[in-house]
Amino acid sequence: MPRMTAARAAVEILKREGVSNAFGVPGAAINPFYAALKASGGVQHTLARHVEGASHMAEGYTRARAGNIGVCIGTSGPAGTDMITGLYSAIADSVPILCITGQAPTAVLHKEDFQAVDIASIAAPVTKAATTVLEAAQVPGVFQQAFHLMRTGLPGPVLVDLPIDVQLTEIEFDPELYEPLPVHKPAASRKQIERAVEMLNASERPLLVAGGGIINADASELLVEFAELTGVPVVPTLMGWGILPDDHDLNAGMVGLQTSHRYGNANFLESDFVLGIGNRWANRHTGRLDVYRQGRTFVHVDIEPTQLGRIFAPDLGIASDAKAALELFVEVARELKAAGKLKDRSVWAASTQERRAALQRRTHFDDVPLKPQRVYEEMNRAFGPETRYVTTIGLSQIAGAQMLHVYRPRHWINCGQAGPLGWTIPAALGVATADPDGSVVALSGDYDFQFMLEELAVGAQHRIPYVHVLVNNSYLGLIRQAQRNFDIDFQVNLEFENQNSPELGVYGVDHVKVVEGLGCKAIRVTEPDQLLPAFEEAKKLAAEHRVPVVVEAILERVTNISMSGTDIASVNEFEDVATEPGHAPTAIRPLTVS
Repeated sequence: MPRMTAARAAVEILKREGVSNAFGVPGAAINPFYAALKASGGVQHTLARHVEGASHMAEGYTRARAGNIGVCIGTSGPAGTDMITGLYSAIADSVPILCITGQAPTAVLHKEDFQAVDIASIAAPVTKAATTVLEAAQVPGVFQQAFHLMRTGLPGPVLVDLPIDVQLTEIEFDPELYEPLPVHKPAASRKQIERAVEMLNASERPLLVAGGGIINADASELLVEFAELTGVPVVPTLMGWGILPDDHDLNAGMVGLQTSHRYGNANFLESDFVLGIGNRWANRHTGRLDVYRQGRTFVHVDIEPTQLGRIFAPDLGIASDAKAALELFVEVARELKAAGKLKDRSVWAASTQERRAALQRRTHFDDVPLKPQRVYEEMNRAFGPETRYVTTIGLSQIAGAQMLHVYRPRHWINCGQAGPLGWTIPAALGVATADPDGSVVALSGDYDFQFMLEELAVGAQHRIPYVHVLVNNSYLGLIRQAQRNFDIDFQVNLEFENQNSPELGVYGVDHVKVVEGLGCKAIRVTEPDQLLPAFEEAKKLAAEHRVPVVVEAILERVTNISMSGTDIASVNEFEDVATEPGHAPTAIRPLTVS
């Protein structure tokens, strides 16, 4: 049997599990693993500037393509503790990433050795498993189990902590004999699916709620086929956006308190039956449950059995992987359609599109400083259906979800539940690493942008091009808007007069200088007619220089974006809505005026 260090065995397993990229920061306690990574070859490593950034790069890499598992690497402490936010973000959105940390020697784990920390205990609540390996011979089995857990059932992250002496110990291991463990996923029965379709068929105004679990299962095409067979309109969740194209005739719009469409909420409130697949009934989607549930029957399909009934009790719950369930949904629907037993949903589906054409938000404003709505309008013109959008949290993300268009799965890559500021830049770098020839466009407010600004240097060093749209109002805009309920505007104002860039007025940080100092390109836009040319120029610069290119749009200081604090029936629009076609020129459906 061949002999090699446990660290080398771990690297060989990574390759046989399909890993081709990793993100991290070397340190003393993880250097044996890095030595094995170099000696083995076959895994491209991207050096992050902050270890939290490495964890978000791994997230973005995983989300970009079906089957990807991003890997982040660092020491146990403080690198491991820095990566906790990435692990939390990953488990919150069911994203499999592998975090590998290098630990102090086993003999001194409880002797206050330099940078020794019980990272496995710290990471346990935000991972599917977190293990400090104390016996070198267990390393292959622990890594084999890690990949099995990440892929089995509800996907999620795993942390493996390797003391330095364990990494260096030689073990008997033959990579040629290694096989990944089979993946287990629950599957619906034919009887369960027949009952669900029977309930759907008995309704008058049904909707499908398509969640991120469909994307995780790589089952978007099956969802579209089922919707088309039955004629049932689809509401994508924020994490499921792109499962069917925005311009599809059965796309009924997104529903929710914040990242929703006027017509999406209106369509939902008219429905009488909801079949949710791969969704979790997140509170920003549902709002008050009495309003959301009133007058509706619910069927819920989810891969995680304990998710069924967690938020509310459905009329029928089915524990199943989305793909396994949708294969049966399509099979049953085909049979019923061939027998002429499916209801005609054409009138109901047409009514959802009538609301879509009538209930729109205004995007066309000529104001200077810019209104954010105009930025998204011009983004719709500049960036086509192939664009992968990456964003995390804030008014920029909320307005983007209300006004941008997404046409394909994995083309809206959004940190949904955790929403850590700073996520966008490293996640975009991970996405662009996974899709180096694709069109990747990140979207940030100024505060999110400043949180992990240093990671732009990673894009410059490793030649990772993408376009970053930065909407700058020098405010914590979402928190400021939330503070209206408390009648305060406190500790959310980022304005100051930059003595080195007086031309900025009170907008403070000179992002153009900082971005250029980090080796990237930047364009500042102050007038609406400059937006489209700036986006086109940014695409050219990214392609030519192979670095991130930032387009900074200087916004009006205060804009309140449409949202509700309570329920989907009472969204405050704040701005005047669209009343003529010129108010929303890039809307999917031309505005109809009654």
